[in-house]
Amino acid sequence: MSNTASRPPAADRQTAMRVVERIREALEDGTWKPGDKLPPEREFASTLGISRSSLRSGLGYLAAMGLLQVRHGVGAFISEAPTQFGAASLPFLDALHGYDIHQLFEARRILEGHIASLAAERTTERHLQQMAEELEEMEASIDQPHEYLIHDVRFHRIVAQAAGNSILAAIMESLTGALYEVRRSTTEQIADLHVTTKFHRDIYRAIRSGNSRTSRAAMEKHLTNAEADDDLPPKPKARKRSVKSKTKTSATARS
Repeated sequence: MSNTASRPPAADRQTAMRVVERIREALEDGTWKPGDKLPPEREFASTLGISRSSLRSGLGYLAAMGLLQVRHGVGAFISEAPTQFGAASLPFLDALHGYDIHQLFEARRILEGHIASLAAERTTERHLQQMAEELEEMEASIDQPHEYLIHDVRFHRIVAQAAGNSILAAIMESLTGALYEVRRSTTEQIADLHVTTKFHRDIYRAIRSGNSRTSRAAMEKHLTNAEADDDLPPKPKARKRSVKSKTKTSATARS
């Protein structure tokens, strides 16, 4: 099984990214403004001449990046204070496509474990409120995996912002779109999103308590579980380092 076997075909990803660019252009030229509600899904997909599946993918990507606010049972709105969305995240997404997904989880454990630790020490009431809101949305959308994923990814973005380190937040901002893309095709296969929600709630409680060690452990435990729960290709076998034995050359052998 190849590393990319569970991911959407390249054509689907390209169509979804066209949705992203179309909405970004509408924001830049003033067609849409913060707080505006997007057209109904069927109407919007018809206007763009794409499938509803591709539209959902593009909207989900933007929601994960913070440009859209998805309200369960209501619809999608342009965020009141949208994130500065840079085109740099798109080539990063393409570059990541060829990576071993287990490397991504390994990197996340290293990066996000430390981020959670810092968040416990530096978080603000505003960040805690935002985390709690995303938890509520996750619980409300447990029966809608793709909507659930949006709030899952946004939760991790907020934790990164709560860490109070702009460089770490920027790295996570670049990763966010890639995380959404990688996990979009596996979310429906997760056995129990109630369990996943519990892991996020544990992270939130640990950060709220101010315990950096517990926060790191909660994040690492969640990511380890997520890697095991997703329908991923098996880990490639680690290659053993070849150790060449060094034989001492006797003095008599030298000439």
